[in-house]
Amino acid sequence: MLAALTSSDFGFLTDCNLNSCSLTALPTEIGALENLETLSVYDNELAEIPEFVWRLEKLETLNLSVNEFSDIPAEVGNLKRLQMLDLGHNSLSKLPETIGNLGNLKFLYASNNSLTELPGSLRNLQKLEYLNITDNRFTELPEWLGEFENVSELRLYNNGLTTLPESLGYMPNLRELHAMNNGLTTLPDLGELKNLRLLNLQSNALRSLPRTFGDLHNLTDLDLRFNQLSALPKTMGKLTNLRFLDLRANQLTELPENMVNLRRLEKLDLRWNRLVTYPSWLRRLEEQGCTIYT
Repeated sequence: MLAALTSSDFGFLTDCNLNSCSLTALPTEIGALENLETLSVYDNELAEIPEFVWRLEKLETLNLSVNEFSDIPAEVGNLKRLQMLDLGHNSLSKLPETIGNLGNLKFLYASNNSLTELPGSLRNLQKLEYLNITDNRFTELPEWLGEFENVSELRLYNNGLTTLPESLGYMPNLRELHAMNNGLTTLPDLGELKNLRLLNLQSNALRSLPRTFGDLHNLTDLDLRFNQLSALPKTMGKLTNLRFLDLRANQLTELPENMVNLRRLEKLDLRWNRLVTYPSWLRRLEEQGCTIYT
């Protein structure tokens, strides 16, 4: 594609897509695309990023995912206009501190790497709306993670986390929290997450839920399957916007009676618990259109 362009064409090109081209090196012609706003080299065999990429100062989207990168140079911090950076599915063991210079970044994908910690400078990215650090090697997360006031979706699953930072409970715009397949034994107080819609805690080691769980009034989807819950907080009946509740494979012997108030519930999965008898009010939920699996 680039070989067919003349020098006079370079000034007009704003998008460059070289996905799935089996590239082991980037064409040097890319360095002449001074107005480039989007560069995507997804699914290649790249191990190094040439220096000329870091001079493309108008870049807003940079997709480097599914390659063979083991390191991201500090020069990535030069791309001050970046709004989306995808580093997923590589072999990164760390992110450069200069990533904190990307003050316009809204979407950061760093999944499927070998990360064990986040650079402290990341807390500077106060325009961030989406953060994905799934499928890494995190065993703990920094307390400052909760400082992201604009993050609406946080993906943390498939790590080795046993706790979550207390500050996560104070992210005002968080709508989705995905933390399944970790080793969580407890949860911070999440009751202040007034905008939370989806909470996935599947496949952890939770034995109990915070009493303030019922304050998540806008929650619509709650997945608690494959944990070790022996009881649910009495405040569960306050989750009146809940549509889907998965409680499979826990150790529940009874359910809070006020769960009958969950009138918008469309699906309730109770399989593989220790419920000997089922409360009569489940029939009322069924009459209201809820599908119940026992």
